[in-house]
Amino acid sequence: MKNKRLIITTIIFFLLVNTAYYWEGKLGLFAFPAFTLLAIVYAGLAIVLFRQIYFLIKEKFSVRQRLFRAGLLTIVLALVFYKPFGLIDFDKLEGADLLIAEREGSANCRTTFKLKVNNKFTEKTICFGITEIKGDYKLENDTIFFENVVAGRGENEVCKFAVIRPSIFNKDGKHFDLIRFKDLNDTTGYELWITKNDLYNPTDKKSNR
Repeated sequence: MKNKRLIITTIIFFLLVNTAYYWEGKLGLFAFPAFTLLAIVYAGLAIVLFRQIYFLIKEKFSVRQRLFRAGLLTIVLALVFYKPFGLIDFDKLEGADLLIAEREGSANCRTTFKLKVNNKFTEKTICFGITEIKGDYKLENDTIFFENVVAGRGENEVCKFAVIRPSIFNKDGKHFDLIRFKDLNDTTGYELWITKNDLYNPTDKKSNR
């Protein structure tokens, strides 16, 4: 029974690590405790692996079930160590990035905003937790409108539209900011610094109609 629980725990741990892209943004403030728990599980599995190796040596590698458990643990722990954010980059699978805008605030809080080639957008904020907003967008002249917005845990306000303006910090004509607005009455907006912008690339225009 213990051996079955070990195998099940190892497989579930591996699946959770490799599917974090889909669930981390839904946890909000619970994201960091969840990752802490995964780190504890990783350490626990590493200890179990050392014990398995000890008994394997003692038994002269004669027990097949122990060989299987040690092999499974070795593969899982090595892969997670090599790719702690998962083997598959699901973000790239969801489409190429046309625009990326970021901003780092106080306490190392960081917001990353992306417009995808398939008219999808994502916004991820890491600040005492992980929150995520997803939805669709459409481009009308110089304005980006957000539709079908789904906010994650802890996100009570979402922006309705955004515009691109020359940066107020780098006035060289080469740097731009993405200014997002909650509604038409919002005259201040919230700015993000654009690090990539292929939004108006002629080859991509037909994806934004």
